[in-house]
Amino acid sequence: MTSKKVWFITGAGRGLGVEIAKAALAEGYAVVATGRDAGKVAAAIGANPNLHCVRLDVTSEAEAREAVASAVDRFGRIDVLVNNAGNFFAGFFEELSPAQIRDQIETLLFGPMNVTRAALPIMRGQRAGLLLTISSTAGIAGGSFCSAYAAAKFGVEGWIESLALEVSPFGIRSMIVEPGFFRTDLLTMESTTYAEGSIDDYSKRTAETVAAWTGMNGKQSGDPTKLAEALVQLAGHDAPPARFAAGLDALEVFEMKAKLLLAQADAHRGLSSSFGFADP
Repeated sequence: MTSKKVWFITGAGRGLGVEIAKAALAEGYAVVATGRDAGKVAAAIGANPNLHCVRLDVTSEAEAREAVASAVDRFGRIDVLVNNAGNFFAGFFEELSPAQIRDQIETLLFGPMNVTRAALPIMRGQRAGLLLTISSTAGIAGGSFCSAYAAAKFGVEGWIESLALEVSPFGIRSMIVEPGFFRTDLLTMESTTYAEGSIDDYSKRTAETVAAWTGMNGKQSGDPTKLAEALVQLAGHDAPPARFAAGLDALEVFEMKAKLLLAQADAHRGLSSSFGFADP
């Protein structure tokens, strides 16, 4: 068993997952880096004696259990679980197929659930651990062309917010991260699947959105290396934030949603508070 803190990271073969793995290793931590191709994960991160690469498709409950068991066999514990693996089905709701929507939710919601379910017994036994969940500003505020993605991320937010209350008595902490646009591969064709346009009413907006997002790829303002380093530092705090808005655009979304919710509550406050039984 290692005396180092052990990070278990999903989706560690590319994008932010690679950067988190490198940042954790740079701090001297042990890292279990997972992805659908363990060889590609190892190549992306680089050789390190504190690195253990394991195959993991997060949609498989069996592979989640096997990956966690491999981590414990190698390092003896799991201190930080980073649920980062993801994909993106982009398009208007009517043009996304039911299969695509199910796939989106299977990967972004049930995937983290599978891995977390496998890891929690280890953390409970330790009476310590951190669940670090990579969500999105789409989990705070929905947006056009993101209906399936937002549905999954809203689910993640509600699940983790509730789970945090369930496991806090065991010394297990939680942090949800809502990044804005970062220069990762999320908008590449490898990560994003666009709905096949089939409804004329949406065709113009679809073309405009796809062109805008394709043109944005590689030009996003957020630096994933800086975010990864910040997350490693935040994870070391005794009381990490329950939610962390990553990026100026993420802060704007947080502020906009907070103002919107308050305005909506105030708009019908009298009616909203009028439904109690009259006193006898």
